[in-house]
Amino acid sequence: MTEGPTINTIARRAGVSIASVSRVLNGLPTREETVRRVLSAAEELGYVPNSVARSLKNRRTNQVAFAMADIGNPVYLAMVREIQPVLRAAGYRLLLHSTDADVADELDVLRGLGERYVDGLIMSPLRVTDEHLRALAAARAPVVVIGSVPEETGVDNVRADSHTGVRLALDHLYGLGRRRIAFVNGPPDTVPGAARAAAYREALDALGLPYDENLVEVGDFYRAEGATAVRALLDRAADVDALMCANDLIALGALDVLRRAGRRVPEDVAVVGMDDTYLAGVAWPALTSVSLGSEQRGRAAAELLLDRLENGQRQARVVTVEPRLAVRASTTGVRDGTDDVPGSGEGTEGEESP
Repeated sequence: MTEGPTINTIARRAGVSIASVSRVLNGLPTREETVRRVLSAAEELGYVPNSVARSLKNRRTNQVAFAMADIGNPVYLAMVREIQPVLRAAGYRLLLHSTDADVADELDVLRGLGERYVDGLIMSPLRVTDEHLRALAAARAPVVVIGSVPEETGVDNVRADSHTGVRLALDHLYGLGRRRIAFVNGPPDTVPGAARAAAYREALDALGLPYDENLVEVGDFYRAEGATAVRALLDRAADVDALMCANDLIALGALDVLRRAGRRVPEDVAVVGMDDTYLAGVAWPALTSVSLGSEQRGRAAAELLLDRLENGQRQARVVTVEPRLAVRASTTGVRDGTDDVPGSGEGTEGEESP
């Protein structure tokens, strides 16, 4: 009995490596010329998976990629849980790519769209550079950005409203009698870092509180870095009575430091995070946090991308998701229950803050 063609024989006929054949037949990102050579060799040898042949003919892969900064961050996991079922219902598979917030990697992803390994891309970059904007404008497949890019970029865009979110948090802390409200931020050269820093200053001004540089510390959007930043802050400003943290991971680091320092939460220091991830609800004490609608943003991005795939000529759309404040024990001392304080503008199209 003659054996049928194998990836070895296809590789020899196509003049490529076995690994390249495997990547093509499994629908993984590969140079377009390699894809053509492999499929041509496979067809000559009588080995042509129908799904791959249809993909080459129709220029559709029925795959969509989601490029995120950190696959371990609960914010992105919440987005994935909403993106995937929307795409699956429309017959698409979701590929995940973690960029580690590396600009060069994000640019490679954008430029690689010309290889047609996916039909579209959802991406959520922490930094948006001029190179990002040029790559987005030149992208050879539909892209939806979760974050903030200039409207003239011409891509669909799903945004959070950090300004309103920070204001909700500071209004809440002020209403509890807190006046020495410190701010622990991530890198200010990121989209969320810049937006939340500006929002903090504006909220203080609206409340009639002075801006004090000694009450501001910059770290990174991770728990360990958040803890380091909070220790530095407390070393020079031990009289703070509240911490506004730029995300939940920083806030968890703050709870660790305060606990070790013997500072009671919220009696001595109230703590607020941002993103309202599942970690906020299981922290001790449970963490008051500003929800920026990660689930809604993920779902909106998937829906925008599907619409773009069907209607590629329409104008770019901007969707802004409303923030809300989930009040828990880290500010009120109440050990159970959650009180949601809404912002404004959920699911609207138009202006936003990242």
